Amino acid sequence: MTSLGNQLADYQAGFKQRAAPERVAMMENATANLRATGIEDSALDLGAKLPDIALTNARGERVRLKVLHAGKPTVLVFYRGGWCPYCNLELRAWQSLLPDLQVAGAQLIAISPQLPDGSLSTAEKNELAYPVLSDSSLEAATAFGIAFTLPPELVELYGKVGNDLPTINGNGQWVLPVPATFVFDEEGRIIFRHVEADYRQRAEPAEVLAALFERAN
Repeated sequence: MTSLGNQLADYQAGFKQRAAPERVAMMENATANLRATGIEDSALDLGAKLPDIALTNARGERVRLKVLHAGKPTVLVFYRGGWCPYCNLELRAWQSLLPDLQVAGAQLIAISPQLPDGSLSTAEKNELAYPVLSDSSLEAATAFGIAFTLPPELVELYGKVGNDLPTINGNGQWVLPVPATFVFDEEGRIIFRHVEADYRQRAEPAEVLAALFERAN
């Protein structure tokens, strides 16, 4: 199976061929500026406890992260939304490894700021068999230290291409989480983290899975 990293790289290469050079340059600059804020280093770190936060599942029900964790190794994946092609590649890559993750005794939860209807659509479109939660209030993204406000140039671009985030996320804000993957142990402490300012880069699911198996053995 092709790695997620290769799939993301292929999509990125295709985008660069299709998109106007000035658009690519603007997005590259915005990513560099975001990384310069230090958000990758300031996010929730190894050893930190799972925040006690209630989110909404795709059926509109409120669920607490600590209840879902239930003393089981848990992978939390923060993604931007179902409108993001890189996110959909990531979600599908995790779905393909879900049986292996379960063999490792772990579970997977995905979180984005989109409204529950959007989470449901994303889960159905990608045929996901794991919980997809809505963080429209941005409480989780803020607690994990991965929320950021889009700069004006990205607000203008996203608006032009139909990604009206204030409406999609139902909170009136141009705020997103940077893509991030956190793994919590049985005690609810972070044992792995991958926080990435570049929205085109994600933790490699197979590597996270290998780390879980190594820890189990």
